[in-house]
Amino acid sequence: MVSSEHAGNAGPENTEPEGAAPEGTGAEAARDGGPDTVEDGGADDATDGAAGDAADDAASDVADGVTGDATGDVPGAASVVAGEGPDEDGETGTDGAADVWDVVVVGAGPAGASAAYAAAVAGRRVLLLEKSELPRYKTCGGGIIGPSRDALPPGFELPLQDRVHAVTFSLEGRFARTRRSRRMLFGLINRPEFDAQLVQHAQKAGAELRTGATVTRVEQHGPSVPDRRTAAVVLADGETILARAVVGADGSASRIGAHVGVKMGQVDLGLEAEIPVPPSVAEDWKGRVLIDWGPMPGSYGWVFPKGDTLTVGVISARGEGAATKRYLEDFVARLGLAGFEPSISSGHLTRCRTDDSPLSRGRVLVCGDAAGLLEPWTREGISYALRSGRLAGEWAVRVAEANDAVDARRQALNYAFAVKAGLGVEMAVGRRMLAVFERRPGLLHATLTGLRPAWNAFADITRGSATLGGMVRSNGLARRALELLDKRMDTSSGVGPAGRGVTAKERDASEPEGADEPGAVRGAAEGAGEPKGTETGV
Repeated sequence: MVSSEHAGNAGPENTEPEGAAPEGTGAEAARDGGPDTVEDGGADDATDGAAGDAADDAASDVADGVTGDATGDVPGAASVVAGEGPDEDGETGTDGAADVWDVVVVGAGPAGASAAYAAAVAGRRVLLLEKSELPRYKTCGGGIIGPSRDALPPGFELPLQDRVHAVTFSLEGRFARTRRSRRMLFGLINRPEFDAQLVQHAQKAGAELRTGATVTRVEQHGPSVPDRRTAAVVLADGETILARAVVGADGSASRIGAHVGVKMGQVDLGLEAEIPVPPSVAEDWKGRVLIDWGPMPGSYGWVFPKGDTLTVGVISARGEGAATKRYLEDFVARLGLAGFEPSISSGHLTRCRTDDSPLSRGRVLVCGDAAGLLEPWTREGISYALRSGRLAGEWAVRVAEANDAVDARRQALNYAFAVKAGLGVEMAVGRRMLAVFERRPGLLHATLTGLRPAWNAFADITRGSATLGGMVRSNGLARRALELLDKRMDTSSGVGPAGRGVTAKERDASEPEGADEPGAVRGAAEGAGEPKGTETGV
């Protein structure tokens, strides 16, 4: 399942870089005071104690910093190429007394590679740090929607494993209905190859890659920092790397995010299996994906075909680990795939930021999973990683150029404003959709499978020709429908039924008279979702 946002978010070219940041973005500035280092244990490595073996896998994945945007692949590129660089006063020299990079990016996944590319293509000296040797597997469905495609570097050729023209929707395995499109909806990739190309584009733009570099903390004051124009990135082996600006793209258990003070308001557990299948089975799935609305609030499952392998996964709120594992097992068995041995079984935690969570602190910016930037309803993260990474790289250049703390803070706040003005709007709508989905999955299933305008909207969003937020803002019918659904939600606690979703100020707290009962909604879903064969749409 995917969500969307145009790639043309506000950047330095359309956000006033020299003016003061707009009001309402002061949360990041407030983080400038206080402790300036995060020790090795400072990252949020929280695990789900009730998740059983599957949750243990997921928790260890997160504890290792393995998230949706932390890989890449450039064979043999494991060290920094030495060369001239600016000294601590900003002048270029070769005496080696203090080698200061313009921008250091931590994490070489889609967010980090995009940030490194954006900063390098602007002519800055960029170092891209990655803790693992590359390539490596990532737990990820690998769906590339329109906004992801539009945010890729010029000349980037997607290593597509399949092109999706049909989507089968089901509700806990029942009422399946397939919608088809004459035009491609979205593409499917494997993350190792995709991330590899992103890193290679960053390198071609001039960025240097260093693998096997584990970052333990970042400092903006203290003996490691020569002046207020510089930040220090400290590695596990004790080495200190100096930079005029730092971009944290090190995943949802981010140490850089801990330094910035990122706050997460939604945490989910995703489990996934890569299942090799014979040609006859692969042919049945070619060009078609399955989305199953699951048994727990906010849960769903997916099947994404990639040649001779099916990527099968489920996701649900953290704290439902054992149930999530059972859902995956039942889902695989229901699909008739239990007899095939997975080549990889993995899990990870996804984390979504709160609305007031900071995106910067001093000369440090965060993007992608490290910033908690992903679509709350579908937990789609690749497009958010690519777009926020690009913005972070562009604004890191401005931060690096800042001559004092006030100017650096201004540029960092402008980055936060650019993110909130684009991705933040999409996330706000996504939180509302999640709250509805957690309470009324049958209603959403009936809408998508029974109403052609809803399917057309889904197709437009996945292709990138429209956004969910844009539709709500500009389409009166869509806006009124979402407002009506909002009002039918239980708002006594100010959040969705699973303790997540939107706050009370983001929706009306009143409930209209005569709201449908859950049974009536389920009945409507069953009526609209009865199997009727396949249907060709847009």
